[in-house]
Amino acid sequence: MPKVLLTGSTGYIGSHTVVALLEAGYQVVGVDNYSRSKPAIADRIREIAQKDYHQYQADLTRKEELAKVLEQEGDISCVIHFAAFKAVGESTQHPLFYFQNNLVGQMNLMKACEEYGIPGMVFSSSCTVYGNPEQTQVTEDSPLLETESPYGRTKAVGEALLRDWVLSGTPARTAGQRVVALRYFNPVGAHPSGRLGECTVGVPDNLVPYITQTAMGLRKQLTVFGNDYPTRDGTCLRDYIHVCDIAQAHVDAVRYLDQNAAPAGPWSVFNLGTGVGQTVLEMIQAFESVNHLHLNWNFGPRRPGDVVAVYANNQRAARDLGWKIQYSLEDMMRTAWAWEQNQASDPVL
Repeated sequence: MPKVLLTGSTGYIGSHTVVALLEAGYQVVGVDNYSRSKPAIADRIREIAQKDYHQYQADLTRKEELAKVLEQEGDISCVIHFAAFKAVGESTQHPLFYFQNNLVGQMNLMKACEEYGIPGMVFSSSCTVYGNPEQTQVTEDSPLLETESPYGRTKAVGEALLRDWVLSGTPARTAGQRVVALRYFNPVGAHPSGRLGECTVGVPDNLVPYITQTAMGLRKQLTVFGNDYPTRDGTCLRDYIHVCDIAQAHVDAVRYLDQNAAPAGPWSVFNLGTGVGQTVLEMIQAFESVNHLHLNWNFGPRRPGDVVAVYANNQRAARDLGWKIQYSLEDMMRTAWAWEQNQASDPVL
């Protein structure tokens, strides 16, 4: 089977994708600088998949560290690029920090693909590239509006860099190279084993980890940012999707790139969402119902950078990638809670 390199391989989505690739029979090489993850995750991946893979510590913003990995491994057929900072709130406070990490790291990776002849890349993008859309259900052809945060801008610029790169018409530089950009909506949940999930460093920036930490008593109270949005209950609406469904989409995207001629040519974009929007209050209610718990929460002011409402039209991914959603909202909340409880009892994580 082909050898796939994953950057950010011990992060939340990266770690689940390593498991999915190993279970699908791929050879896997992982790279992470562990700034937002933990090295012990690699052992947990091996435990779940019952297979070994090569894991390296390297920082993409230091191109010599990536070069050492590629020199040692060689024969990489595809890169899945996860490595990026992703907290909307943090990005509004430290935009240069985000631009440096997310964009410089990506450009170093693109140059390495040229130098080492790696033909395929799957890019970890985001629905934030749609900004605050007029139509709440977006397709891949929806306008890319002004994004609401520096994090979102790194994803929009990242996509533009990759699109210009593979469509530049310079055979010596982009011979055979193709890119698939996967626009995630809101990945949540954890591996069904309860042994792998989102390993949050510091205060969570995303809703579901904050819910589970509040339920555990690690956070005194959950704040719902805003109750006056033009949605059915006044809170922001998002398309939440299980992380294992996201991981499977990456396996499907690698297979898509393995085809002799991808139907859409060298540049393809796919939305990854359930196609159904849930409000923040509905997510809280689902967590309480599935896990038979009462959550301590209150309303607070709106948070800078938050989009009002957005959810996916996912028909293109279903049609072209053959991607199928396997996990329900209840699965998301059940597995997220199991993971949170497991972290509390496991000192390794």
